[in-house]
Amino acid sequence: MTKLSVNINKIATLRNARGGDRPNVMQSAKDCERFGAQGITVHPRPDERHIRYRDVYDLKEVVTTEFNIEGNPTPDFLQLVKEVKPDQVTLVPDAPDAITSNAGWDTIRHKDFLTQTILELKEHGMRVSIFVDPDKGMVEGAALVGTDRIELYTEAYATGYRNNPEKAIAPYVKAAQKAHQLGLGINAGHDLDLDNLKYLKNNLPELAEVSIGHALICDALYYGLENTIQLYLRQLK
Repeated sequence: MTKLSVNINKIATLRNARGGDRPNVMQSAKDCERFGAQGITVHPRPDERHIRYRDVYDLKEVVTTEFNIEGNPTPDFLQLVKEVKPDQVTLVPDAPDAITSNAGWDTIRHKDFLTQTILELKEHGMRVSIFVDPDKGMVEGAALVGTDRIELYTEAYATGYRNNPEKAIAPYVKAAQKAHQLGLGINAGHDLDLDNLKYLKNNLPELAEVSIGHALICDALYYGLENTIQLYLRQLK
């Protein structure tokens, strides 16, 4: 079964909107696990507009499933993950002012940087995944830089799925097949929801993990957090 890692950034956004500690991010993470999530994902950004660096240290003490920290490997971010030592670090090439992640790595152009960064992180005992577009060339480049996994950036799939699911999934199938041939684990994330998740899972049999935040938290407003997590888990069976 593909694992579900719940991205709790939006819970932190809600907390930060009023100050104080409601909703409590630590309790929310523990509840997500209690309701069936097999991992917790956070994406701290330099402006700390949602998850704060302090949250990351605190979450390390309470998360009992897989802890995944994703972000742009700036010096501050790298120092953070080396100290926290999560189960997985996902490297994402997003600019500091990006509203959300919007592209995968050019694994050819950034080969030297990624190779050195990944080596440092793996020396600290962390599994490394890198965010990539569904492009066979970028997947081949990912294998050359030493990453353990790739995370397929699924925004294009989610957008195209509404009109033509077969066309939308096609490049992801090819990219996943290439990744599997090269011995890379396969994660996926971005704009996945209850409508498009099952089709993705059915067409990517080697999919190890999905990271879902925005849509899941939006659904939880209507269905409740426990029920929503169960609905997402059902799509992954």
